Amino acid sequence: MQLTATNIGKRYNREWIFRGFSCTFTAGNAYAVTGPNGSGKSTLLQVLAGAVMLSEGSVTCTDTGATISPEKMHSRLSIAAPYLELIEEMTAIEMLLFHTKFKSLTIDNSALLSLFGLEKAAGKQIRYFSSGMKQRLKLGLAIFSNTPVLFLDEPCTNLDAEGIAVYQQLITEYCKQKLVIVSSNDKQEYGFCNEELKITDYKEN
Repeated sequence: MQLTATNIGKRYNREWIFRGFSCTFTAGNAYAVTGPNGSGKSTLLQVLAGAVMLSEGSVTCTDTGATISPEKMHSRLSIAAPYLELIEEMTAIEMLLFHTKFKSLTIDNSALLSLFGLEKAAGKQIRYFSSGMKQRLKLGLAIFSNTPVLFLDEPCTNLDAEGIAVYQQLITEYCKQKLVIVSSNDKQEYGFCNEELKITDYKEN
């Protein structure tokens, strides 16, 4: 799996958020997009995911040499981000069952909940979860989706020290073959990455 960004840029009105960004991302590697708050890290991640339109440049995705159309890209990636909400009327187990109608999981539901310490909350409505519990569930859905690409935007938001340790362990154990891109300014979230891309390098002076 390979994702190639060629001279991409994103502008809102007259302000360029970033410009001239080029990189080839390949499966089996992890990349960190770093920079201060408000610098455009999340926007870049959303552009790469196809959720936000480019202002210039192109993003292409290939799998074993075949080009994947933008319309089908969503089936190849999973994402966890603070701005993506869970369905709060559902219980945790209902959320997992709903998710698997669109993307299968690489482990069973009970094992996923157990790994994130949520087994006792399986039948609890998500609206009653703490912010940390919600983040654990988001990470579980993203990490264990059967997709070759994983996007993580500030993945340790609302996690305590135990939750951060679980995240770091599971990323290391279960995501070695994936193409992982992390948007963060916190080393705890992207310390496992083997390449760092600074968004400030792609700002116009």
